[in-house]
Amino acid sequence: MIRRNFLKGFSLLGAGSTLAPLFSFTQHDSHLKETRTDRQYWISMLTRITEPVLNALQQDRIKELMPVECVAGTLSSRKEVTYLEALGRSLAGLAPWLELGPDQTSEGQLRQKYIKLSVQAIAHAVTPTAKSYMNFTQHNQPLVDAAFLAHALVRAPQQLWVNLDQTTQQHLLTALRSTRVIKPYYSNWLLFSAMIEAALLKFTNDYDAMRVDYALKSHEEWYKGDGIYGDGPDFHFDYYNSFVIQPMLLDILKVLQEVKQEGKELSEKILKRAQRYAEIQERLISPEGTFPPVGRSLAYRCGAFQLLSQVALQKQLPASITPPQVRSALTAVIKTTLEAPGTFDKNGWLTIGFTGHQPEIGEHYISTGSLYLCTVAFLPLGLSADDEFWSSANADWTSKKAFAGKGFSIDKAI
Repeated sequence: MIRRNFLKGFSLLGAGSTLAPLFSFTQHDSHLKETRTDRQYWISMLTRITEPVLNALQQDRIKELMPVECVAGTLSSRKEVTYLEALGRSLAGLAPWLELGPDQTSEGQLRQKYIKLSVQAIAHAVTPTAKSYMNFTQHNQPLVDAAFLAHALVRAPQQLWVNLDQTTQQHLLTALRSTRVIKPYYSNWLLFSAMIEAALLKFTNDYDAMRVDYALKSHEEWYKGDGIYGDGPDFHFDYYNSFVIQPMLLDILKVLQEVKQEGKELSEKILKRAQRYAEIQERLISPEGTFPPVGRSLAYRCGAFQLLSQVALQKQLPASITPPQVRSALTAVIKTTLEAPGTFDKNGWLTIGFTGHQPEIGEHYISTGSLYLCTVAFLPLGLSADDEFWSSANADWTSKKAFAGKGFSIDKAI
């Protein structure tokens, strides 16, 4: 069984590789207590997902090794954007865990390996002479994934930015700035431009304030109530409040406060809405770890719960839900969406699907690189192993309690 292999601590490596032990827990890890298997499982799954991407980039061979699955007739255009998708989205989910840095535990040593892989991956992606040099300007899609890469940098400044050599830092800044030639759609895409500018502000103190201000003011106009924004002027019944909108709003405002001492009042308002949406997300998870397959981009699988994961990471969960119940619920979702047969191909790359391989659910903009947004469900790995999120005993989440006939809190709009 796949689950049993993960709990033994094994990871499927890149093309042509064999199964190798991820890590073994030692006396240094005794603080993980009874719930160590949840954290071990999350790390095993996250590293299994991202290792083929990072290994291929570290070897400067991603365009050779990574398959490109997509809708018939779109292969040519998808191959021009899918590699940046894979990098930006993988790092967006890995970043908080990497930011814990290396230490003497087996987990800390594994982090050190992934920090090095990630730094080398970025270098090959932005160095013009590299075989893996990526497209940041052609077509519209690079704006999206440069933003996910920028979000990763903001989430792990010490490990992903500081560890880059100065030449690579300059190549990366050039790549991020070059995306300004892409005009964002009048939708959540405004936040992609704003996220890139927030990263430039954080690392250079020089940014286009108008792109940030326009995105923030537009989303204020698009707020629909009860913790939910429209995707543009219209309401969309999908998971884009979690895939993009609310996580980026939170971190863009965080950067503005840190660097410019601006946006405190708006940030408080956005956090309150995010907490309400996190509360809704937790209630959407069924007792079995499933959730409604509604809206676009279902091939991002458990990435639909990025907002719940981010609020947990930032230790700002609403009072109605506890960290262990969120961990337990997210573990169930991760298992449901990533353990189904066919989720990975024979070389460990993700395939298009919601649970397993379901290529028919891939929209025209979906390709192999797109699928790596599932990693953003793993953001709470950025909490230390002895944090309450990991150290507390398993707990039933709301729907599990409700359908078992147990007491549970009533819901209330804001």
